[in-house]
Order: sequence, then C-alpha cells, then structure tokens
Amino acid sequence: MGKTYKTEGVVIKRFNFGEADKILTVFTKHHGKVRAVAKGVRRLTSRKAGNVELFNQATLFFVRSKNLDLLTEAVLINSFSGWRANLKKVAVAYYFCEVVDKLTPDNQPQPDVYRLLVDCLVRLGEAASLAKLVREFEETILDQLGFGLPDSWRRQPGSLRPYLEQVTERPLTSPKILR
Repeated sequence: MGKTYKTEGVVIKRFNFGEADKILTVFTKHHGKVRAVAKGVRRLTSRKAGNVELFNQATLFFVRSKNLDLLTEAVLINSFSGWRANLKKVAVAYYFCEVVDKLTPDNQPQPDVYRLLVDCLVRLGEAASLAKLVREFEETILDQLGFGLPDSWRRQPGSLRPYLEQVTERPLTSPKILR
C-alpha cells in the first residue's frame, strides 16, 4: 500500500491541537475510522478549514505516518447545511457520530457502516420522526457490526442506548444533548 491515499469520508470527531492544527477522526468509505492531523486548519487563511468541519462529507487526501496520518487536502462533497440550524437534528448527528466512533475499530474498512452513516445524515434533513430515524440507525449498526439486538429488547422494545453503552463498556455522552 502506498504512502498517500485518497478516500471519501465523514468527519465524526475533531479537537484542537497546538496553535493552528486539529486532530480529526474521519470515518471513511475504504479505510474505516482514520485519525489524522490537519495542519494549519485553524488559521484564517486555511483552504481546508471549511471542508473538515464536523459532520462534513468530503474527498480527503492523506499521507500515512507512524502515529497519526496527515491530511493534505479536502474537497467538500456535502455539508448537510439543510439541518445544521436545527439543534435537535445536530444533536442526533452527534449521537450517530459518537456511536460510530465508539463501536468501530481504527483502520478497519466498514463500507456498510459508512453508507449507513451518510444515508442517516442525508435523511436527517427531511426526517419527520427523529426517534424513528435514531431507532433505525441503532438497529442497523448493531446488526451490521454483528452485535445483534438484545433478547430483552425483542420482548419489550425500548431504547437501545443502554445496550449500546453495555457493548461499548462506557457511557455515551451525546444522549445528554438529546434531552
């Protein structure tokens, strides 16, 4: 495998690093979850800054490194601007991204999970029932990753969040935002 690669991905997590950089967690179509440094992206003159915002889908160019890959370029595909002004929909998008981040290992291709994430972010724009969309997302991701649904849930359907927290062995923080 070469030292550089190009892939499509969704930014699922980011935090500031140093004076002008960000560390991104990107869920990609062909490489799964990738952690990378976006150098200089916090500078006002950065061309990449708008393309690597949280939830953005972009074509990304990376250089492999020992620890964190280096993001060299990003071309925006979809910013999902139709629902970004709606706080409840943004909270649901945070939840989707947190679940994907916690349930998937680094650098393991998961094309079905990638398609599910993008599809749910697209559907978020016109979703009449956010609870129904969240429920479909939870059921599908658990099925795709081989966890299945708990027997107790089959007998008495309810929220799958406690089960997701049990699977990840740590609490999810985004449900606090959903309240």
